[in-house]
Amino acid sequence: MKMGSMPVAIIMQRRTVQHIWADEAWAAVGVVPDRGDLPRLQVLSESPERDYYLVSGLELELYTDENDGYYENIVAPESKVFVLWRMEEGRAIPARASVSYVEGTRMFDSGESADGVTMPGEIYSWVAGYLREHYQPRPRRGHQRG
Repeated sequence: MKMGSMPVAIIMQRRTVQHIWADEAWAAVGVVPDRGDLPRLQVLSESPERDYYLVSGLELELYTDENDGYYENIVAPESKVFVLWRMEEGRAIPARASVSYVEGTRMFDSGESADGVTMPGEIYSWVAGYLREHYQPRPRRGHQRG
């Protein structure tokens, strides 16, 4: 069951590389809450070596069946927003974003392009508040001897 959502925009980067199989590398490098006033695609900076652009139109969604994944992400040493992206018309465009560690793992295992970017404080507070209200961690089971 969907319990909440937050519109976000993803900061994408293109950088030139010296590699036998590729001339450029793409990555999601940041995420910001979207207050609703952002264009779908906004170039932030361009140079021959590196471009940054902001892509809006995604939502972080919280579902009760992903609570364990949210909890694992929030208690991790560095919480992440996981971003799955695809090439469209010569640019890397984010297709999905999640704050679930489990869903992030599925993105990485899917064979598609995905990145984990540092979770901003505002998103961290939103997820942590949701967990305080809707989640009770299961007690860890130890090994029994004998």
